[in-house]
Amino acid sequence: MGQVVDSSVWIALERRGLSLEDWLAATSDDPVGVAAITASELLAGVARADTPERRRRREAFVERILGAVRVIPFDLMVARVHCLVWWELASGGQMIGAHDLLIAATALAHGHEVLTENRREFDRVSGLTVRLPRWGGLSKGEQEPPR
Repeated sequence: MGQVVDSSVWIALERRGLSLEDWLAATSDDPVGVAAITASELLAGVARADTPERRRRREAFVERILGAVRVIPFDLMVARVHCLVWWELASGGQMIGAHDLLIAATALAHGHEVLTENRREFDRVSGLTVRLPRWGGLSKGEQEPPR
């Protein structure tokens, strides 16, 4: 089973100043990827940086992520799962955010779990395995975390 990593994990990794390479090495041997919407969220974080220096650091960090993990596209298979999950959540009055719904559908369609710091949303999706990241034992990266 692979892992679809939510943007909350990447943001926490950057803010903690932890090494991307160490974190990836410490994850299971299962494949690690991001939903296409997560790639967009990370790139939007670069665009929103409030200083040129912060933008440069974020861009370097995001590009390292996107170069190291698979970006899983929103294709017809994911669209079919998305529709079913959307209907189940909507009919039960348990909707989650649109981006989280896309991430959950991507994970379910590929038989993966979601790694997130936002269990509140993802735990509403039946059949989805949701895990919190383990941060212990990781070293700080060479770059200083953004403030």
